[in-house]
Amino acid sequence: MSERNDDHEQLNDQDPQGKQDATSDQEPRLTLEAFYADAKARIRYVLHEGEPWYSVVDVIGLLTDSPRPRKYWADLKAQLADEGSEVSAKIGQLKMLAPDGKQRLTDAANEETLLRIIQSIPSPRAEPFKQWLAQVGHERLEEMRNPELAADRMRKEYQALGYTDQWIDQRLQGIAIRDDLTQEWRERGAHEGREFAALTETIQRETFDISTAEHRQVKHIGARANLRDSMTRMELLLTGLAEETAIGLHQAHDSLGFEELRSDAREAGEVAGATRQDIEARIGRPVVSAENYKTLRQGRRRELQSPLFPDATPEE
Repeated sequence: MSERNDDHEQLNDQDPQGKQDATSDQEPRLTLEAFYADAKARIRYVLHEGEPWYSVVDVIGLLTDSPRPRKYWADLKAQLADEGSEVSAKIGQLKMLAPDGKQRLTDAANEETLLRIIQSIPSPRAEPFKQWLAQVGHERLEEMRNPELAADRMRKEYQALGYTDQWIDQRLQGIAIRDDLTQEWRERGAHEGREFAALTETIQRETFDISTAEHRQVKHIGARANLRDSMTRMELLLTGLAEETAIGLHQAHDSLGFEELRSDAREAGEVAGATRQDIEARIGRPVVSAENYKTLRQGRRRELQSPLFPDATPEE
């Protein structure tokens, strides 16, 4: 979704051939479904030049279960270079979400390069990983051709996690608005990474009167958790209002460059912030809620367990 450098400081001082790999012939065989779920949870990727690029360190961690995949990859990369392999030259440095919530550079590779890398990694998981890789690549290309497929996929994923349909509708609408906003920022001269983060933080502070970090503290979630997946429908609604307003202001002002965009972001956040204050005065409580993804994911279960006719009185 949309709304996962090298952040998993994990370990193995063995040589990259992995003679003491945690994976072995004795490892229980995973079903493909379980493996796909594991891969999806552990491997970050971004779209770059029209195709998915994956975090190499995350892939190493999945295939080897090494406690230090970053070192494993450094040793393997040096070994490949000594052997005259051109794999290292095909590795890119791309920004991906780190545990501290910031976008950080990490070694990344496309499908072709990853397949060459895993040839050098002895792992019983290599074959199912190749199948998962092919599936992800196919799905993302199809979604680029037909964005509705991406929305359908995200809806199913959120449903499987237990979110209610009403919450999912609000979340998907917010993702669409966010995509439009970041496209405006790109076209108007803002740089991805630090400037995108600063613009987002400006909207956040003006809308909710707290920083993103403080919002996370209220919800008792870690730095790696997606804040918007822990927002209530009201919080999502106000975030969407602020970002949609920012789009309108950028277009009305024909803003260019970071400073002009930040001025619009501040104004858009003020609009949403005033709405929040009005709502809070009328409902008598803060909009920002301690409710988080753990409680939100119980929503579907509560719906299914609720009586069909809650207002009906029992027969005498």
